[in-house]
Amino acid sequence: MAIKNAFYAQSGGVTAVINASACGVIQTARQHPDKIGKVFAGRNGIIGALKEELIDTSLESDDAIQALIHTPGGAFGSCRYKLKNLSENQREYERLIEVFRAHDIGYFFYNGGGDSQDTAYKVSQLADKMGYPITCIGVPKTVDNDLPFTDCCPGFGSVAKYIATSTLEASLDIKSMCETSTKVFILEVMGRHAGWIAASGGLAGQGEGEPPHIILFPEIPFNREKFLERVDQCVKDYGYCVVVASEGAQYEDGRFVADAGAKDAFGHTQLGGVAPALANMVKQALGHKYHWAVADYLQRAARHIASATDVEQAYSVGKAAVEMALDGKQALMPTIVRDQAKPYRWSIGQANLSEVANQEKKMPIHYITDDGFGITEECRDYLQPLIEGESFPPFENGLPKVAKLKNQLAEKKLKTEFTL
Repeated sequence: MAIKNAFYAQSGGVTAVINASACGVIQTARQHPDKIGKVFAGRNGIIGALKEELIDTSLESDDAIQALIHTPGGAFGSCRYKLKNLSENQREYERLIEVFRAHDIGYFFYNGGGDSQDTAYKVSQLADKMGYPITCIGVPKTVDNDLPFTDCCPGFGSVAKYIATSTLEASLDIKSMCETSTKVFILEVMGRHAGWIAASGGLAGQGEGEPPHIILFPEIPFNREKFLERVDQCVKDYGYCVVVASEGAQYEDGRFVADAGAKDAFGHTQLGGVAPALANMVKQALGHKYHWAVADYLQRAARHIASATDVEQAYSVGKAAVEMALDGKQALMPTIVRDQAKPYRWSIGQANLSEVANQEKKMPIHYITDDGFGITEECRDYLQPLIEGESFPPFENGLPKVAKLKNQLAEKKLKTEFTL
């Protein structure tokens, strides 16, 4: 088999462990020099392929690549850019073929969520529709935990650990001051259509009356009156109320509580501001003193408190992607399989990209309590092992050490430029 180069790219919102997947891809590829030549990383995701901006990872030392395991963010740059259907914009695909051919790329690894797996699937169709042989494997990643066919998504376990920890710590703060100060605290977390991250906040409370007292899920229609009634009752019963609210909380008619009135690059409603919106409701209706916080990028960048389980799984799907490609498999995504619940055991499986693309896995209704404001024991059993284990990064001068990459671009071989 002729030696071919590989193209790896990161897509969508980054996570605390996406670089661990990159490490898995690059290190595994380096172990097979007889089959894979260089691994090129797209600068800013698929855009790097379209613009022929290919980072030559062969110029990075083994130590630098190893350091990716404990480095958050996207080491090579990510993007929100969705390839159109072949019939809508053939020029995009022709450009990819030109770049892949020019750099002798025979393997494509795309590290992302649902929209990204759609892109990976479209690229996998190039071999049949445009006559260019390329092996394409998707690498799962999303903090939202909403990819189907995988028990969990790399990136979720660490954000879940961060949110559960933050909920616990902030609750102790509020509880200690509620007699004369703040009585209502609202933490806004990510999750457009699926409430997995919000649910993870529920791990902070172990018994009756322990915070969070209210969790707002996208799967449960938001009812203003019921929400305010529960807030007020918690303040009366416990002296304070802690709320974990998903950014995707929505009314029964589908309107988001925090609709910002704009769209992102994938056409999704731009969200943000559910915490202040809820706080304003509390102020106007109940008059309780409040504070709110938005976890925002902090929740997906918190590598210092990453789940050891998550780090291991993120590396493993990167490694498995390369192994699948070398086995001649096509248009697949490695998945996490829960082999045993207690004690937790997992392994790597696989799913077809054609089935994964553009699908969302929402919270099962039996994971949410009957009142719609909490998680069940079954949900707790699902979440708990995903946040377990610590994988602290090395520290230097009091701060986490991160990978320092050259990110040197390979020389361009095409004369034409591509305009997005």
